[in-house]
Amino acid sequence: MRARPQVCEALLFALALQTGVCYGIKWLALSKTPAALALNQTQHCKQLEGLVSAQVQLCRSNLELMHTIVHAAREVMKACRRAFADMRWNCSSIELAPNYLLDLERGKGPGSQPSCMRCRLPPSATPSPGPAPLATCPAAPAALCQALRASLEVKCKCHGVSGSCSIRTCWKGLPELRDVATDLKTRYLSATKVVHRPMGTRKHLVPKDLDIRPVKDSELVYLQSSPDFCMKNEKVGSHGTQDRQCNKTSNGSDSCDLMCCGRGYNPYTDRVVERCHCKYHWCCYVTCRRCERMVERYVCK
Repeated sequence: MRARPQVCEALLFALALQTGVCYGIKWLALSKTPAALALNQTQHCKQLEGLVSAQVQLCRSNLELMHTIVHAAREVMKACRRAFADMRWNCSSIELAPNYLLDLERGKGPGSQPSCMRCRLPPSATPSPGPAPLATCPAAPAALCQALRASLEVKCKCHGVSGSCSIRTCWKGLPELRDVATDLKTRYLSATKVVHRPMGTRKHLVPKDLDIRPVKDSELVYLQSSPDFCMKNEKVGSHGTQDRQCNKTSNGSDSCDLMCCGRGYNPYTDRVVERCHCKYHWCCYVTCRRCERMVERYVCK
């Protein structure tokens, strides 16, 4: 029997958030769980990497869902890599889970704030693993919580004879993982740098540039700027961009000029084999030929 999606999502959300400060994505180490581990006995939970004691307890209480959670961890890591594939920092260090470098351990990004917080969704909401790729020690955690609330949508499933939909079950849930990741990346790229300024007897976070309008609750802020990630430097979690593929015709972050940090690039020719001249046959199959073409690619020096 398949586990109910809403139950899986709720447990996954609990795994991501029921941890102490800045441990929100260490559970992604579940992606390394060997296939040989059956996960059908409670003692198996202690063999899983990246879980703190509260998460181990969740595992023991929900063993039947753990294979789904392991799959979700793998999907979240893929989503992070896809979301940042066109940038110098391309989320490659997420593969080190749970032993992250400083780029993820301290929430680098455009910037970081050395504290994290949990967020709560409305009681009727069904959370999902959407924000996990970008939810590590966020610069403005409240903004990410608001992003989750704002993206909630009603999802329904019909029940009845011959698809009559005589009974309909509805719940609130999050959109596709890639859509949530894209939304969070957009907020991340437009984050505002802030500083502590004394106001009365307390210090408040305000935009560094005084001519910038006040920051909205839905926006991300950061205190410390990230390095440029051009050169390899494990101390700051930078893998550098040498040998990274770039786009010669792009004007964006994946352009050879930006991606290669002005060091230049080397061209090479790649042979691509793909299906072509596909034809549908009644009934019901498709046949295709195999075509080859040469593609020019570029990698950073």
